Amino acid sequence: MDELGNRVLIVAFDGWNDAGEAASAAAAHIKESGAYREVFAVDPELYFDYQYTRPQITLDADGSRTLTWPDATLWRPLHPADGTRLWVLSGVEPARAWQSFAAELVDAALTEGITGIVALGSMMSDVPHTRPISVFAGSDNDSLRAALSLEKPTYEGPVGILSVLTAAAETAGIPTAALWANVPHYVAGHTPSPKATLALLDRVTDLTGAVVARGELPAQALAWEASIDAAAADDEEMTEYIRQLEQTRDTWDSPEASGDAIAQEFERYLRRGGEGPGKPGPPDPRRS
Repeated sequence: MDELGNRVLIVAFDGWNDAGEAASAAAAHIKESGAYREVFAVDPELYFDYQYTRPQITLDADGSRTLTWPDATLWRPLHPADGTRLWVLSGVEPARAWQSFAAELVDAALTEGITGIVALGSMMSDVPHTRPISVFAGSDNDSLRAALSLEKPTYEGPVGILSVLTAAAETAGIPTAALWANVPHYVAGHTPSPKATLALLDRVTDLTGAVVARGELPAQALAWEASIDAAAADDEEMTEYIRQLEQTRDTWDSPEASGDAIAQEFERYLRRGGEGPGKPGPPDPRRS
């Protein structure tokens, strides 16, 4: 879309912003659907707490072991394409020095000539798994809101790295939008959530005009939904709870209610500090 330009950066981070791994999986799917080259990565020593986000060791096919450190990496698409091209920024939410972290990444985006940013997040919500995954689409940029029919965020309170990064990008003159998928809170044991990932990717296409191959995601989403159906079949209380959520969602889906309802759920989630219903407690200060 002209409003975001034709060099759009898709951003997602593991951690507080990534319920059901939906956002990070969406970014990974985009990168794996094409040919990409790493063009920038932060120094992990500056931003990560290794006791909180530990390095990982993996066993290679030849029997050797590889140590991988937490990171945040910017990837450039290798091949030219008609219309919009998607860059990808993915990694782990940092533990410290968020302003410097955001400044480094915005500088890298400017070097790449990025014309717009779409930040991806996902949140635990009081929504049923049996209905389409709702996605809150918002922006603090007046021009983008008018052109793309986005919501104006009204939330006040603790935020994650996505908000810090998009604020820095707007200050630097890069227009930004954010997409947040609502993941049913009672499916925490059914992670990842491909249905939410697919919903985010479809909205990325809507906003940017870039076509992202869906691959196996539709089949995976059906299998995910079926697995939750099977778990609920043996639990009368869960079945009744899902039925109530379905009734509420059907009310939200009425034309006069849907936009406000999704926005209100988004704000309720953030005020909980990213915790799902029935999971009390303040947010981890390293995540907010």
